[in-house]
Amino acid sequence: MTGSLALTVGLAVLIGVSLGLLGGGGSILAVPLLVYVADLPAKEAIATSLLVVGATSAVGVLPHARAHRVRWRTGLVFGLAGMTGAYAGGRLAAYVPAAVLLTGFALMMLATAVAMIRGRRDTGDRPVPHELPVPRVILDGVVVGLVTGLVGAGGGFLVVPALALLGGLPMPVAVGTSLVVIAMKSFAGLAGYLSTVSIDWGLAAAVTAAAVVGSLAGGRLAGRVPEAVLRRAFGWFVVVMGVFVLAQQLPDGLRTNPVLWIVLGVAVAAAVTATAAGGRTPGGRGRGQPSRNAGVV
Repeated sequence: MTGSLALTVGLAVLIGVSLGLLGGGGSILAVPLLVYVADLPAKEAIATSLLVVGATSAVGVLPHARAHRVRWRTGLVFGLAGMTGAYAGGRLAAYVPAAVLLTGFALMMLATAVAMIRGRRDTGDRPVPHELPVPRVILDGVVVGLVTGLVGAGGGFLVVPALALLGGLPMPVAVGTSLVVIAMKSFAGLAGYLSTVSIDWGLAAAVTAAAVVGSLAGGRLAGRVPEAVLRRAFGWFVVVMGVFVLAQQLPDGLRTNPVLWIVLGVAVAAAVTATAAGGRTPGGRGRGQPSRNAGVV
């Protein structure tokens, strides 16, 4: 086993931990890992990530299901709608330059991360929904699925916020339900890619096996982490990876310019300050802090 392959397989465990613990982040890790460590072309890396994330999510949902942290109807309807969009996105990706795909991927990651860190507005004692309305789930599923197929994202970085922020599901339940959606959409997106892209099946199998091990560990941890901590950890994780992917798309001269990194550092510091201030209400409770019903499953 070469050094780069060993490092790729070792880091793949983090893909699984991210999926099992946060319900997303698999492709956010997998695409950069396969591009920058395994040295795969961008589109082959995206297609491989869909296979890895799909298989890992299918296995990773098991500990969440045993702990009753999955809304099956919502997940299956969202997944079926998302599969349609994901297949179309996978076919359309053949006509879009790889740099455009990765840049769009990074920008969507950053926008979603801000929403997760800030949290949703305090809803008081509004009861937690058992399942979400079907028409709304279908619409969200198609849109998220299209993004999934285009940029190779399993969709967790969009599905989790959709379920937690818009749908009002407790964060641990949103995490478990998102894995059902991610598995379905990832395989549909992969089917779209396979018409134009080939995969190194040996590498894909090794990375998938390592990621599955990590997902089972992450799933066990998810039920033990407070909801607010889990949501903010998801958000900041996506910020870091989004900045990394976006920086890699810059021209070499600009990417190594220290002024750029100073500006980015100041921007991140300002975002942290604004988020901390915006997440508090006059009563002292953070906007993202769960209400009494937030932990109900």
